Amino acid sequence: MTVTERTVTASEALSRRQASQLAGAGLALIAVSYGIARFAYGLFVPAFRTEFDLDPTQVGLIGSVSYGVYCIAIYPAMMLTPRFGSRRLALLAGALATIGMALVALAPSAAVLTLGVVLGGLSTGIVSPPLAHAVALRVPRARRDRTQAMVNSGTGLGVALSGPVALLTLEQWRGAWLAFSLAALLVTVWAAFSIPRTREAEAYTVAVRWHGGRRRMVKDLLPDPLLPEGGAKLLLTSLVLGVGTAAVWVFGRDILIDIGGQGETSSTVAWSVLGACGLLGAGAGDLAYRFGLTRAWAFSCLGIAAATALIGFAPHAVTLSVAASGLFGAAYIATTGLLLITAASTYHHQPASGVGLSFLTLALGQAIGGGLLGGLIDSFSTAAAFAAAAAAVTLSAALAPSKTISTRTEEIAVLRQEDIDADKSPAFRPFRRRKSQQRTP
Repeated sequence: MTVTERTVTASEALSRRQASQLAGAGLALIAVSYGIARFAYGLFVPAFRTEFDLDPTQVGLIGSVSYGVYCIAIYPAMMLTPRFGSRRLALLAGALATIGMALVALAPSAAVLTLGVVLGGLSTGIVSPPLAHAVALRVPRARRDRTQAMVNSGTGLGVALSGPVALLTLEQWRGAWLAFSLAALLVTVWAAFSIPRTREAEAYTVAVRWHGGRRRMVKDLLPDPLLPEGGAKLLLTSLVLGVGTAAVWVFGRDILIDIGGQGETSSTVAWSVLGACGLLGAGAGDLAYRFGLTRAWAFSCLGIAAATALIGFAPHAVTLSVAASGLFGAAYIATTGLLLITAASTYHHQPASGVGLSFLTLALGQAIGGGLLGGLIDSFSTAAAFAAAAAAVTLSAALAPSKTISTRTEEIAVLRQEDIDADKSPAFRPFRRRKSQQRTP
């Protein structure tokens, strides 16, 4: 069968109620994967160190492995999502988070603890591309950006919940991690009923194979094109942002205790406020709509820079550090929400790949930034390192990504539930034009 004889079976757009269910389940799945399975490890380090007799090097190595497997997992997730559909990959992420946190709770040794943390890191790497893919292909345009930002804000919810739990259950940490695992299981079941069962993968695969007038397979090693219009700037901005935000994520709570002299309670409160205010980042889509992407990006990045500088220069001021943590949480989740929206739009023909690449470069930037900023702290001071981090985020503010659609291609829009003749499908128009041009004398 030739391409002009084929039909594309596509899925109708979600109703408002179905889109809300998808947004709620996606937010909760991000919360248990990012906010708990990945970030809660640092909150329980004192208990882990006592239980398993870990030295600082071992503690850091376990945490680094979690970030490493995140970077490894996000690539296959972004490439396999179109082949297997959003639901399967999202449920895999939920299952890994559930099993990983259960292993942490039941760990008899440091090796099993590490395995649990690794599975949690894998769930974090897998979860974002399929959720972004589902929203991009199934939610109507009018609500798409808002839904993407809402799902992304789940990190703040998970961080906000894990802080008080850690403070109240540090001595009974196994019970806390069992509760985390049960919550992840319930969220995964919710996701199974809320992420729609569709044939989007089939329609998407057909469209991308013939996108731009030449055959290519979704299973190729890299998205095609790798750098569409706006793609290079998007990934550069993401990398710079990651370098700057590493200061608070890697060293923030530690300097509040070691440099600022704050106790476990006040530093944990600051962490929880960071997560709770991160829920405000769900308004990133509305912020971009109201002020434009460039201004919204600049406002959010400058908020991160200001919060980073305040924490670095005044870690002893409890009230100020809590307020700065809240500002960082709201601005960071808003910025990553804008990054996600822009990635899904820039890579409109492969939204899962765009989100995966941008989040991968963000994580790589944080890994690079952690090492560079650690060296600055050792060689100079904490204030100097946090000032450098704030400067990097300010640079990112000036490199606002461009939310563009390539003029050489056409967006693969949400399609209706019917068989559409290939000659009438927007996905095949570039192919049809080229064929007609070849017939012209």
